[in-house]
Amino acid sequence: MNPIPETFGSMVFNDSVMRQRLPKDVFQQVQLSMTEGKRLDSAAATVVANAMKDWAIEKGATHYSHWFQPMTGITAEKHESFLSPVGGGRVIMEFSGKELIQGEPDASSFPSGGLRATFEARGYTAWDPTSYAFIKDGILCIPTAFCSYGGEALDKKTPLLRSMEAINRQGLRIVRLFGNNRVTSIKTTVGPEQEYFLIDREVYEKRKDLIYTGRTLFGAKPPKGQELDDHYFGAIKPRVAAFMKELNEELWKLGVMAKTEHNEVAPGQHELAPIFTTTNIAADHNQLTMELMRKIAKKHDMVCLLHEKPFAGLNGSGKHNNWSICTNEGVNLLEPGETPYENAQFLLFLCAVIQAVDDYQDMLRISVASAANDHRLGANEAPPAVVSMFLGAELESILNAIENEAPYGNVKKEQIKVGVHVLPKFPRDTTDRNRTSPFAFTGNKFEFRMPGSSASISGVNVVLNTAVAESLRQYADILEQAENFEACLHDLIRDVIRSHKRIVFNGNGYDEAWIKEAESRGLLNLRSTPDCVPYYLAQKNIDLFVRHRVYSETEIRARYQIKLDSYCKVLHMEAQTLLEMTRKEILPSVSAYVRDLTDSVLTRREYSTRSACRFETELEEKLGGLVDAAYVKVLALEDALRNLPKDDSLRLAVFYRDEVLSRMEELRHDLDEMERLTAAEYWPLPTYGDLLFSVN
Repeated sequence: MNPIPETFGSMVFNDSVMRQRLPKDVFQQVQLSMTEGKRLDSAAATVVANAMKDWAIEKGATHYSHWFQPMTGITAEKHESFLSPVGGGRVIMEFSGKELIQGEPDASSFPSGGLRATFEARGYTAWDPTSYAFIKDGILCIPTAFCSYGGEALDKKTPLLRSMEAINRQGLRIVRLFGNNRVTSIKTTVGPEQEYFLIDREVYEKRKDLIYTGRTLFGAKPPKGQELDDHYFGAIKPRVAAFMKELNEELWKLGVMAKTEHNEVAPGQHELAPIFTTTNIAADHNQLTMELMRKIAKKHDMVCLLHEKPFAGLNGSGKHNNWSICTNEGVNLLEPGETPYENAQFLLFLCAVIQAVDDYQDMLRISVASAANDHRLGANEAPPAVVSMFLGAELESILNAIENEAPYGNVKKEQIKVGVHVLPKFPRDTTDRNRTSPFAFTGNKFEFRMPGSSASISGVNVVLNTAVAESLRQYADILEQAENFEACLHDLIRDVIRSHKRIVFNGNGYDEAWIKEAESRGLLNLRSTPDCVPYYLAQKNIDLFVRHRVYSETEIRARYQIKLDSYCKVLHMEAQTLLEMTRKEILPSVSAYVRDLTDSVLTRREYSTRSACRFETELEEKLGGLVDAAYVKVLALEDALRNLPKDDSLRLAVFYRDEVLSRMEELRHDLDEMERLTAAEYWPLPTYGDLLFSVN
C-alpha cells in the first residue's frame, strides 16, 4: 500500500478523526461551525477538547498551544502542558473546553499600532473552529484569532475571517437572484505559489547581512547568473531533492496539499505550489510551509531565504496568490457555464472583480507593500507597481462587444444580450499567460502576482474579499429592486465595463510606454511603501472596511502605523548592518590589500631597475580612491541616521527612503566595485558566486 494516502493528514484533527471520536450531534455542530460559521456551544466544546486531547496524547503530544498570527507576519505560540495536579504528588492529563476556546498571551509585546500600551498587557486568543488543529513538534496546535482586551483585532486571521463572511453575505444575495436557493455558503479559495532560495549554511553564516536582514546589502554580479535560463525547470540537485522530499512528507502529514515543485529562474531559487483550499486554511498552511522550509533546510545544512530580493540583479521571490470564488456545492463562480444564466452569473462576478481591482487598486498595492517587496516589484519577472488586470484577447473582445452593444465574432450578426443570448463559448487557456501582469485571469481564477515571498497571504486576501464583496453589494442593491431583471442585469454589466475598463491591460507591463499610458488612464503608480501607505486612510477605504465590518477605523489606523513602523525599522537595521560590515570587515580588508600593493610598488621602485608594475600601480590608486570614497559615504550614512525626523511616522518613512536608502545604494556601488578589484584571498566575505552556487 502507498504510504502517502495513509500518512496524509495523520497529524491533523480533521473530519475523519472527528467522525470517529465525537458523538454524532457534536460532530454535526462542528461541521456547521466550519461550513456556515455557526457558533459552537460550551458543552460541545468540552467534548471536542477532551477528544482532541486524547488523540494528541496518543500521537505523543504533552502540550497544547493556541497557534496565532500576530501582525509580525509570522506565527506565535505559547505552550501549555496537559498536566493537572490531583493531590498526593500525582497528576492527570486534562484539557477543558474553556482552555480550547480561549487563551491569554501578552498583547502589548506584539505590533499593535497603538492599540495596546506596554502597561495594557491583556490580550486573548480565540479558537477558530473553521481551521483544523494539528500536531507540530509534539505540540497540539490550535489555530486561533488574537484580539486585545477591548476586542480589537491584533492579528492577520481575524480580519481574514471577517472578510470571508463579507463576501459570503453579498455573494449569496447574487446567486439567489439567479434562482439558486440550494447554496448555503460562498467561500474564496486560494492556492499560493511559494518561491524561495536555498544556499549552503556555511556560506550563509559568513554573511551578517543575510543573518540580520535576509538579503545581501552588497555583492558584485557574478560571471554567471540567470542569463542562460538553464536553472529554470532544470534537473533538481541531490541535496535540494532530499530537502524537497522531506518537506513534502512533513507538509502532507499536516494536511498541506503540496503539489508542484521545481527550480525557478535564478540559481538557487525554487518554487512549491499547493492545491487550492479555502482561503483561511490556505493562509494557515502557507505559514506552516514557510516555517517548515526554514527548519528542514537547516537539517540539510542549507538555509532557506524567503526575502523578496536576497540578490540584486536576479529574480526576486514572490508568492502568487491564485484566487477564486466557489459555492459550497463546488461550483466555481469565475468559470463560464453552459447556460445563458450561468454565463450571465459568471460575467457579473467577473465584473465584480474588475470593479473591485479598479476601485481599490490603492489598497491592493498597500497589501503587498514592504521594504523588501519594494526592491522586487518592477524587475526580473516581478510585476510593476502599477496595478492592472489581464483578461486575455477573447474575453476582452466579449466584454467590448457588450460594452458597445455590438456583434461578437461567432454570434451571427446579433448583439450579445446578457441572459438572453448564450455567451460565446469561452474554454480555458484560449490566450497566453501574461507574466508581467499584476492581476491575471487564468481560466477560472485570478493570479495576483504582486505579493512578496515572505508575506502572509492574509493581507492581500482581506482586501480582495472585501473589495469584491463591495462590488457585489452594489449589484445586489440594484438588481433586487429591478422590475426587469434581465434588462437591468444587461445594463449593469455594460455600465460596469464602461466605467472600469481602464484597469484592463493585456500588453507588456514592463514597457515604459505602458507606465505612461497607465498614468494617462488615471491608474496609480505607487513605487514605494511610503508612496502607498497614506492611501490606507483615504475615506473611501475606511468606509469600505467599516461598512463590511472587516476593520474598525481604529484597527485601520493601527495597521497604517504598523506598516510605516515596520518599513522604518527594516531600513534602520539594514543601514546599521551595512555600516558595521563596511567598517569592521570590508574597509580593513581592502585597506590591507592596498597597503600590500603600495609596499610592492615602493619595493619595485627602490630595488629594481624596471619600472613599477602597471597593474599594481593602477590598482593601488583605484582601490585607494574607492576606500576613501566609501569612507566618506559611511560618514554620510551615519550622519543621516543621527538626523532622523521624530515628529511624524510618514515623514520618517520618506526620510528613510530618500536619505538613508539612497546613501546605502551609493555606498553599495563602491563596495561592489571594491569586490571586483580585490584579490580573493583578501576579500573577507562569500561572493554572489559562492552563495548562488554553494549547493551542489
